[in-house]
Amino acid sequence: MTRKRRRLLVLVVALGLLGSATALMLAAFQDSLVFFYSPSDLQAKGAPGDRSFRLGGLVEASSVTRSADGRTIAFRVTDGAHAVPVTFRGILPDLFREGQGVVTEGRMRPDGTFEARDVLAKHDETYMPREVADALKKAGRWKEGEGLRPTAVPGPAAAGGGRS
Repeated sequence: MTRKRRRLLVLVVALGLLGSATALMLAAFQDSLVFFYSPSDLQAKGAPGDRSFRLGGLVEASSVTRSADGRTIAFRVTDGAHAVPVTFRGILPDLFREGQGVVTEGRMRPDGTFEARDVLAKHDETYMPREVADALKKAGRWKEGEGLRPTAVPGPAAAGGGRS
């Protein structure tokens, strides 16, 4: 084999390995990618097949029911325009309650129920996950500044940095 053919063979093998590594990396990235949907997005676009995704909105009032085993909870997530039934088996966060913002991660079952693997609840009245707030704004249910407590910001004089 000539020197020229050997170089060409090494180059082709190196490009093949690089292409394979890139394909594997992109496949791994695609598997870990999780999209966010609101109930209105699901109504308009449909569920993303058998992929895992996040569903966010508010826990609908009077929709939380617990099964006899005490571990399975069913509730509805709404953005004001549409609602999606959700089931979750496990322990809910302490701050989970009706009327509060929630982000769930899981898959849509064929019967139209979202089966949640994880449930995240907002941690106080001043926090709302950005995706949930954006979805509520789009649905016309979110008012900027609603539920926020005013905070006093000390001026330079109060902090000891004023001039005498």
